[in-house]
Amino acid sequence: MLHPPTRPASPALVDPFGRRISYLRVSVTDRCDFRCLYCMAEDMTFLPKQELLTLEELDRLCSAFVGVGVRKLRITGGEPLVRRNVMSLFRALSRHLASGALEELTLTTNGSQLGKYAAELADVGVRRINVSLDTLDPDRFRHLTRRGDLAVVLAGIEAADKAGIHIKINAVALKDQNEHEIPSLLEWCHAHGYDLTLIETMPLGEVEADRTEHYLPLDLVRARLAERYTLTDLPLRTGGPARYVSVAETGGRIGFITPMTHNFCEACNRVRVTCTGTLFMCLGQEDAADLRAPLRASEGDDLLQAAIAEAIGRKPKGHDFVIGRARAPALARHMSTTGG
Repeated sequence: MLHPPTRPASPALVDPFGRRISYLRVSVTDRCDFRCLYCMAEDMTFLPKQELLTLEELDRLCSAFVGVGVRKLRITGGEPLVRRNVMSLFRALSRHLASGALEELTLTTNGSQLGKYAAELADVGVRRINVSLDTLDPDRFRHLTRRGDLAVVLAGIEAADKAGIHIKINAVALKDQNEHEIPSLLEWCHAHGYDLTLIETMPLGEVEADRTEHYLPLDLVRARLAERYTLTDLPLRTGGPARYVSVAETGGRIGFITPMTHNFCEACNRVRVTCTGTLFMCLGQEDAADLRAPLRASEGDDLLQAAIAEAIGRKPKGHDFVIGRARAPALARHMSTTGG
C-alpha cells in the first residue's frame, strides 16, 4: 500500500542541538558484490534475507520520514542495486518527488549495476548519484575491491551520464595505495564533468588490514594538491559533510570529507536507517532506535513517527573517530551494515 506524505507546517525533526534533520540515508541491503579492503572482510557474514525489511516496508518507512520533514532521501547499501526488484522502491518513492514533498531522491553505488539501471533511474527522477571509485588502474581496482571489473563500472558511469544523471565520484584516500593517483583521478573527473569527493578511511568494522597503515589525512592531500593547482574554498553545501574547493586549472570542484582530522558534525542534518529498520542517529555512535517494531505494530504511522521523533531527541552532538586506537575499529559494525 502506498502511503502519501503529509507536508509538515513547520520543521518537525529538530535534534537537541537545534539541527533540523532533513536528510535520510536508507540501506536496502547489507550485501555487496565487491569486498573493498577498507570496508569489508574477505569472508563476510551477511544478514539472513528474512531479517530485512520488505521493499513495501522500506517505502512506508521512508514515506513516514518524508511526512515529518525529510526532504532528501539517499538509497544506500551495501550495494543497493543488487537488491532484488529494488527499482520498484525507486518507482514508489518517486511519487514524493512528483508531489513536491521530496526535493531529491538519489543513491550511492559502486557502479557495477549502473549499466543495467541508469536509464530507469533517470526516468523515476534520480538526478544525481554518488559512485564509489578509488582508482582508474584496472589492476589496482581489482586489488582494492577484491573482485570488481573497472571496465564494467566505467561503462555504468557513462550510461548514467548519458541518461542525464549528474555524477559525483567518491574516492577513499589511501596511503601507499592510490595517493599518487589523486591528481589524475581529479583531472579525469573534471574532464568528464564529474565532481570528486575525497574521503578519509573510517574505523568501522573489523577488516584484515591494519587501517593505520593506509590512513591518509586529507589536510596533507589538500596541501599537495595546492602545490599543483589553484584551490579556492567554496561556500557550497550539498547537505553532506564535504567541504568544497574549486580547481582553477580544471574548472571543476573537489570535496573533502574529514571524519578523522576535522570533525564535521556541527551542521549534521542526517540520520541513517539500516535494512532491518534500525535508526542510527550518528554514524559514529552505537545509540540506535528500533523502527521495525512500531512499523509493524499498526497500519498507521503514528507509532512510527513517534519513535522517530523520540530517537531524534537523542541525536548526539557528534562522533569521536580515532584511527589507531588499540588498532580496533571505533565501532564493530561495518559501513555496509549501517549504510553508506
